[in-house]
Amino acid sequence: MVEYFGEFLGTMILIILGNGVVANVNLDKTHSFGAGWIVITFGWSMAVYVAVIVSADMSGAHLNPAVTLGLAFSGLFDWVKVAPFILSQILGAMSGAFLVYIFFKNHFKITETPGAKKACFCTAPAIRDFRSNFFSEVVGTFLLILAVLLISLPQLEYVSLGSSKVGMGSLGALPVALVVFSIGLSLGGTTGYAINPARDFGPRIVHTLLPIKNKDANDWQYAWIPVAGPVVGAGLAAAVYLLINCMC
Repeated sequence: MVEYFGEFLGTMILIILGNGVVANVNLDKTHSFGAGWIVITFGWSMAVYVAVIVSADMSGAHLNPAVTLGLAFSGLFDWVKVAPFILSQILGAMSGAFLVYIFFKNHFKITETPGAKKACFCTAPAIRDFRSNFFSEVVGTFLLILAVLLISLPQLEYVSLGSSKVGMGSLGALPVALVVFSIGLSLGGTTGYAINPARDFGPRIVHTLLPIKNKDANDWQYAWIPVAGPVVGAGLAAAVYLLINCMC
């Protein structure tokens, strides 16, 4: 069970720090209110770094259904463990989102902009165009998962195929964090770069359930995009990874 707990704990930490930096920037009367996009993207990259360091030895630090699926599509992860990993990630994301709400509860109370509060939980498009939004999530996730797969290569010399611990690993923490930072800076402005179904889906459920004053619409009509886009991106990354292996 330690591997599933590792995914739960790592994803919870990812959301506490990742959604926490969004709350720090978006909610009224925090000391970093209005700090901007650079702070958010850097904070999210550091959230990835910390979460991977914490959970790598327990589970391989997938922390993202797209990572789990990308590894499974590539033949590097046992399909039997895919569903439990994803469930652990979603529950971790929900727990992290709830803790962010508790941590910033006083600031949620005084913030009057519904969209600013919802952004502390889940993503939304800057321009609502489902085809373009879907494409954004596919491309962003493709770049992330391809990097994760290539960073994971050295570990395969030490970990047997099908092991749950094939993933980013602690040595991959900084490179993957920098990839997330780059994606956020370069491509994140269109959709908020979910690039992680659990990161969006779990906190969106929490936003739906919490009694937040002056709450924005949960926008479940859009919610399929930060789930389906990353899944497709992961599949494409796995295909390119397998092609690279065949060429080598």
